[in-house]
Amino acid sequence: MSDDDLDALAADLADFAPPEKKSGRSAYEERIIAGFEEIQRFAEKHGRAPQHGEDRDIFERLYAVRLDRLRELADCRAVLEPLDHQGLLTATAPIEDDEINLDELAAELAGVERADDITVLRHVRTSAEKRVSDEIADRKRCEDFDVFQAQFKQVQSELKSGVRLTLPFGKNATIEIGQWFILGGQTAYVAEEGEEFDSPQGKKDARLRVIFSNGTESNLLRLSLVRALYKDEASRRITDPDMGPLFNETWDDDDLASGTIYVLRSLSDEPYVAQHRELIHKIGVTGGKVEARIANAEREATYLLAKVEVVATYKLAGINRTKMENVFHRLFASARLNITIQDRFGHPVQPQEWFLVPLFVIDEAVARIQDGSITRYVYDPSSAKLVESAD
Repeated sequence: MSDDDLDALAADLADFAPPEKKSGRSAYEERIIAGFEEIQRFAEKHGRAPQHGEDRDIFERLYAVRLDRLRELADCRAVLEPLDHQGLLTATAPIEDDEINLDELAAELAGVERADDITVLRHVRTSAEKRVSDEIADRKRCEDFDVFQAQFKQVQSELKSGVRLTLPFGKNATIEIGQWFILGGQTAYVAEEGEEFDSPQGKKDARLRVIFSNGTESNLLRLSLVRALYKDEASRRITDPDMGPLFNETWDDDDLASGTIYVLRSLSDEPYVAQHRELIHKIGVTGGKVEARIANAEREATYLLAKVEVVATYKLAGINRTKMENVFHRLFASARLNITIQDRFGHPVQPQEWFLVPLFVIDEAVARIQDGSITRYVYDPSSAKLVESAD
């Protein structure tokens, strides 16, 4: 190991070096001083005392709890006041956590022996771990959060409605401006990206501006965000409203099954339906089992109050079901079946999901949706086929 490596190692371990033994002090006093010196180092690094708050790094929150205790205990103050050149014991900081459970913090930190011994670290993080943790946790208040707030609300609404989906942050994933993620339980938006540069690992990197749903922001590196998303098992990528290709020929582990397109044929005895049975089809999308969806078909007006048979199904991966269903209904709107039936209560009903379209045309539509060419086609009811649009 070179001298430079030894110096770097010494620097990494400096924060965790035991305090110098001071003659005449008890072990209890030494522990108090060691704990206070960690708080002093934090204050020197950040220019302020540690503060409470769920958005703060777990170490900062623990230091804040520790400082509160030291301020309250007269015997601790007597030992520490001669060493308090920063005025930490006399300063007061706003308490944001109404009910702080030190035991929970200590367990989360995994570096505290027990709640009443606040100086013994069980696990010393590597410099790389500390760097990633600092970059993720070093957030500040987003001064112009009102500019982004409407976008956050819209994304949440689109997630609830199914317009957007959440997918695991898979391998070889990229991060770009305008993308949304879930990290540490917070929705995160990549708002800005600085100039690219080569990282020490030889990869392209850039400084990002990431806005979080709790009103904070961070200027962490892109590769740091990637590492954080990989390490957080609950992290997710939030999809765009338009996901591009609608079907996957092969399913990867990261794919999210989002439903099944089903095509039904009615077994109704209604004269018109019976006469054109091979031409009339219902097209729908379900997130569950098709069999369960049609189990009570003969009692539901949407199924023409008759049993049905499944003539085709197509699996979806990572696709919004409502949006997919609407694609078919718009495509075949000109061939919608115009029929009125009486429901079980004698009320007239006009089912909207039945179309005078041959099954082979539906198959062709699925293929063209899959390869993206559907945007060039319309359905011609007179010839019962898809034709290229004149536009």
